[in-house]
Amino acid sequence: MRIGELADLTGVSPRALRKYESEGLIGSERAANGYRVYDDRAVVRVRNIRHLLDAGLTLADIACFRACLDGDLTTAPPSPEGLRIARDRLAVIDRRIAAQVAARDRLARVLDAVPPAAAARS
Repeated sequence: MRIGELADLTGVSPRALRKYESEGLIGSERAANGYRVYDDRAVVRVRNIRHLLDAGLTLADIACFRACLDGDLTTAPPSPEGLRIARDRLAVIDRRIAAQVAARDRLARVLDAVPPAAAARS
């Protein structure tokens, strides 16, 4: 199938598919006319990539799952490496959330310190 067909079947843009390919997560052959041609397994691989991205992993994280992308990731037992990667990513997300909460709290304190008359003029 061509890239447009794969995009339609998976709901992923052709640009994202090219990115996945450049990261080595999916592969294609080139037709005589130069178009990318994907086999039917690409649909499962792309859906698994989306599942992992939606779970909060990055493409770099997902690279470690290359060998598993052709199977059913939603029901397969997690590997120790997969669990480590997921825990590491969760720690990164938690740190980002904490930083955003701290920034929000600082901004709220600044706004709370604005005199009511000044706040009414805005």
